[in-house]
Amino acid sequence: MSEGVREYPATLAIRPLSRPPITSVRVPGSKSITNRALLLAALAEPQHGTLLRGVLQSEDTEVMAAALHALGFQVSADWTSRTVHVRRGAHASPIPASKAELFVANSGTSMRFLTALVSLGEGCYRLDGVSRMRQRPLGDLLDALRQLGVDAFCEHQDGYPPIVIRAHGLDGGHVQIRGDVSSQFLSGLLMAAPFARRPVAIEVVGPLVSRPYVAMTVEMMWRFGVEVKTDLASSFEVPVAPCYRRADYDIDADASAASYFFAAAAVSEGEVTVEGLGATSLQGDFRFLEVLREMGCDTVSRQNRLTVCGRPLHGIDVDMNDMSDCVMTLAAVACFADGPTTIRNVAHIRHKETDRLSALATELRRVGAVVEEFADGLRITPRPLHGAAIETYDDHRMAMSMALLGLKVPGIIINKPGCVTKTYPNFFDDLERLRR
Repeated sequence: MSEGVREYPATLAIRPLSRPPITSVRVPGSKSITNRALLLAALAEPQHGTLLRGVLQSEDTEVMAAALHALGFQVSADWTSRTVHVRRGAHASPIPASKAELFVANSGTSMRFLTALVSLGEGCYRLDGVSRMRQRPLGDLLDALRQLGVDAFCEHQDGYPPIVIRAHGLDGGHVQIRGDVSSQFLSGLLMAAPFARRPVAIEVVGPLVSRPYVAMTVEMMWRFGVEVKTDLASSFEVPVAPCYRRADYDIDADASAASYFFAAAAVSEGEVTVEGLGATSLQGDFRFLEVLREMGCDTVSRQNRLTVCGRPLHGIDVDMNDMSDCVMTLAAVACFADGPTTIRNVAHIRHKETDRLSALATELRRVGAVVEEFADGLRITPRPLHGAAIETYDDHRMAMSMALLGLKVPGIIINKPGCVTKTYPNFFDDLERLRR
């Protein structure tokens, strides 16, 4: 991480709140939007470059920016002012460099987006990450790229990094891609598709998970000048474009990050406002507010300000496929509800930074909750909770969601809390703001 981002101890004790909070917080910029904007800006008109404002500084976004730099793009980041300027320069190929070794740590968005991006180049590119990244599937995207004429293969285990792309651009035409493991495969392919030699018609085979993230990609492509004809389910038609239009871009606050503070209001029966996030956000995780309302909370939406007022909670049965990054947040809230909560249709989160369903079941049982784990979800039945040391599995969302338990339950300790630097380096500092 860059200088100035705080370091964490090996363990961190979470102190229970002494009273319900009434406060506001400002969470950082969206990781999902930041990494998409970085890629779109890199492929935009080369004359002047593109300025991105409100960017998130985190391991995932720094990895993406560093990879673009390694590919020959001009990337100037001022993390203090939360701005990044990106410029391609006058190169015949969409990718300036003809070869590169790219290390993406455990950033799934970076791996999937960059794999599609480098297919536009003329040369050889290798992508790798940490040991967990080598367990995260990539085969569906590689298969789609091969259908478009790309020589893409895995060095060791078929379908998993490290991978090598021998690129000569995309042919275009019709391509099929599965959508039931990760929507990032489709998003990466969509953003690269305008640079194919012919229009690209993408057919999604089977169900499409996390559909709002694909809608985000399509909307951002439109804002950068490329219109995709789509039903946002199974059919996507992408025209040929010489480049994306230069479009200086303001990045929303991160709705996934905001979910932890909305949840804090819910479990403490307090009132927490998140600044910089409005009802017009592109992010599907904004719908987490609907889940909290169904559980009994009140919510208030103002321009660029969203507030949750906690009330007595009751359990629900909910399909979380469209906002799966909030599954862990909801699991923590469910521990304080009256009655069980069932979370369904999220089998794909077993392929995230860790197997999130298994990890949640293990850690919630550790603190006393009754948890039934099934193939695509969990059923959480509240019981009196007790303190415990929580394993985070090097998963930022495990650390942030399980910390919510400590707002009510004495003795909650988060092991390896530094994993939050992946997307929200100052999360625990902001959590302390609930005590103001």
